[in-house]
Amino acid sequence: MAETIKPKSIYKQRINDLNIKLNHLLKRKQLLGFTRFGILAFTALLIWLLSSSGILISAVIFFIGLAIFLLAVRKDLANKDAISHHERLIGINEQEILYLQHKYTHQKDGSEFYKDEHSYTGDLDIFGRASLYQYINRTHSQQGNQLLADWLLAPATPEVIQARQTAAQELMQQTNWRQELQAHGSSSTITIATEQKMEEWLKEGNQFINKKIWHLIRFILPVIATGTLIGFLLDVITYQRFLQSLLVFTLIAFAITRLIVPVYRKLNKITGQMEVLSNSIACIEQAEFKDPLLVELKHEFHSGSNKASQQIRQLKNIFNRFDYRLNPVVFVPLNIFLLWDLQQVLQLEKWKQKNNQQINHWFHALAQLEALNSIATLAFNHPNWTFPQLKTNEPTFVAEQLGHPLIDEQKNVLNDFSTIGKEQINLITGSNMAGKSTFLRSVGVNMVLAGMGAPVCAKQLTVTPLKVMSSMRIKDNLEESTSTFYAELKKLKQIIDAVNNNEAVFILLDEILRGTNSNDRHTGSKALIKQLLHHKATGILATHDLELANLTNEFPAGIHNYHFDVQVNADELYFDYKLKRGICQSMNASILMKKIGIEL
Repeated sequence: MAETIKPKSIYKQRINDLNIKLNHLLKRKQLLGFTRFGILAFTALLIWLLSSSGILISAVIFFIGLAIFLLAVRKDLANKDAISHHERLIGINEQEILYLQHKYTHQKDGSEFYKDEHSYTGDLDIFGRASLYQYINRTHSQQGNQLLADWLLAPATPEVIQARQTAAQELMQQTNWRQELQAHGSSSTITIATEQKMEEWLKEGNQFINKKIWHLIRFILPVIATGTLIGFLLDVITYQRFLQSLLVFTLIAFAITRLIVPVYRKLNKITGQMEVLSNSIACIEQAEFKDPLLVELKHEFHSGSNKASQQIRQLKNIFNRFDYRLNPVVFVPLNIFLLWDLQQVLQLEKWKQKNNQQINHWFHALAQLEALNSIATLAFNHPNWTFPQLKTNEPTFVAEQLGHPLIDEQKNVLNDFSTIGKEQINLITGSNMAGKSTFLRSVGVNMVLAGMGAPVCAKQLTVTPLKVMSSMRIKDNLEESTSTFYAELKKLKQIIDAVNNNEAVFILLDEILRGTNSNDRHTGSKALIKQLLHHKATGILATHDLELANLTNEFPAGIHNYHFDVQVNADELYFDYKLKRGICQSMNASILMKKIGIEL
């Protein structure tokens, strides 16, 4: 089945189909514009023609025309939302085609999640420009961004990995649904700050709904105020008495409003995000899932007899009614005669009582589905990749046609490699630029993908989900007065401590102790390898020090030699980037030095 999937063709077809629907919506928009104008013109004409029939007839025509006009406006707004949604869907498919061409460095790079002290993120390009995060991320909420980063920062348990794999395998078959969820999420970012505001508000006690006096006021005062207005219009109440009463009603209404303003200020900026949350949840509620994890996540959005999306929409509608205060012409009379703010805050607290146990789960469940969506999209875009098989009884990494996930398929050179069991150190020797570092990163990045439940860039991979620890790129730190050599020692100490504590880790080391002289470097490297073997560690070490390869004579079962070589023809270098057994016999440093003008 995997061979029949052609992601680029599917994305192009989706763009064509969506453009057809978009053109239909744009024509509908134009028609609705003419319709609205026609309704207004026809209503005005009818009122003018029947003006002699009396004011009552004119008033009836006016309100009927207004109702029809508002219905047309509502349809026009819904049509505009559909246009924006289809434009986002088209953009998503266009972006996926760019991803397939490895043009993705304009996307969010997750650099805010980078940690200097982390055991592998800096070495393996997990965050930052042209990073793994930037390549696979399809989340839009800040909660989804954070969760995906967390999945990349540490391997999950085998049970969780397998659950994510099966969930992603089901989602990868539902391209349209995945893109619908993305399109809703991309309309506005759901922020962690909004979730925190909601949490704080949910923890606060209710100020109004539990006090009977407010329930009495919400009904009695509007009845009295409205009755006074009607009495004035019918000449039952004098103008002076009406003004006096109006002043009293105004003072009462806005005294109550002062008590409500803090609640409004705390929540008034999250209305747009509630729309996105509601639409995203509605998309999830409409999905048909069979996978247990997906079914469980969908169940998180059950809220009693009502759907979670409906509950969020109710909350948004309350916020929208609160926002009438932004239009004084509408808000002032509503608040004076109907105690508008009090009505809304009571509805708000009623909503809180009903939903305060569920809403936090909704943010987290949406984040998980966004992260799974990212994994599923990665799998869909790479039908030749595979979901790895997991092995837990001993450290294992057995790969067939392994490549680096961030290298274009046309340029990616694939290698077979395997290491099984504890107390296994694989030494890789080779000339400069032959591919040692890239191979180490290929192993490391694929282990990170496997540990988060994602597919890997390989034909087959059997792997133990171990924590990766690496020392490859070393930077000095002027602020901490740390030299490159000392910075490397700090990283090596972390690895040694983990190994001494019998932690389940997979080690990747590239040209260690490069900041010291060759004798100390050889002595230190040799001692470290022996220490790693003594503590039954597993990993790969790339080196130019060919003498280290002789350790296989002392540890034939624990040390295995591999190499990358180079072919030289007329002072030109040719690399095949293929991993081979044994010790490298060809080096290229002297040729490279001659090319830059060093006379040897």
